[in-house]
Amino acid sequence: MDQPSPEGGAIKPGCRRAASCARAVEREAGFGAGARSDKDMASGKAHVGKPAPGFHATAVVDGAFKEIKLSDYKGKYVVLFFYPLDFTFVCPTEIIAFSERAEDFRKLRCEILGASVDSHFTHLAWVNTPRKEGGLGTINIPLLSDLTRSMATDYGVLKEDEGITYRGLFIIDGKGVLRQITVNDLPVGRSVEEVLRLVQAFQYTDTHGEVCPAGWHPGSDTIKPTVKDSKEYFAKQH
Repeated sequence: MDQPSPEGGAIKPGCRRAASCARAVEREAGFGAGARSDKDMASGKAHVGKPAPGFHATAVVDGAFKEIKLSDYKGKYVVLFFYPLDFTFVCPTEIIAFSERAEDFRKLRCEILGASVDSHFTHLAWVNTPRKEGGLGTINIPLLSDLTRSMATDYGVLKEDEGITYRGLFIIDGKGVLRQITVNDLPVGRSVEEVLRLVQAFQYTDTHGEVCPAGWHPGSDTIKPTVKDSKEYFAKQH
């Protein structure tokens, strides 16, 4: 049975699919009746598409203590990742993996910040412990101390029954706007390659105004976000 159109008349079955596709494109471009609301994709006070919660913390940087604020990185992308605790098992693998790719992120004007509820003294002790003994050794990224749990609370990653954090990761753009949220349960680490790909994709859309399909990598095809122009991409792919 034909369904009524919101503008009067009836929508034929063959047209319903086209109308649905058009609405999907509108949502992807960020407008129309189905556009994302302010409540979508939130973690604590952190909302995708909104300014990221500010923070001020003591960090270990190059073996010394340093005060760090989110505002220090204005004009740059920031990847802020939380991990449960120092001197654990999955956490050093993630931190070392991010540290080893830090220069690749910096080439994109993106800084990596790690954070946990440990003190900066514990961070320093972990950095000064050899990797073969479960330590970090020398690393190329700051480790922030969130001893008061204020950052973890603001970013919605505090596991309150244990007082530690889930593996939350937040991509913040150069204007301080939160672009991406992922939160893992404790046992599973994250992919640095995927985080790098996401930063590259967001930066591409910032510059070119086109959208990135599933699995996009630099140099592959993107989509012009209009019903007419998107057909160029789909015709090429299919």
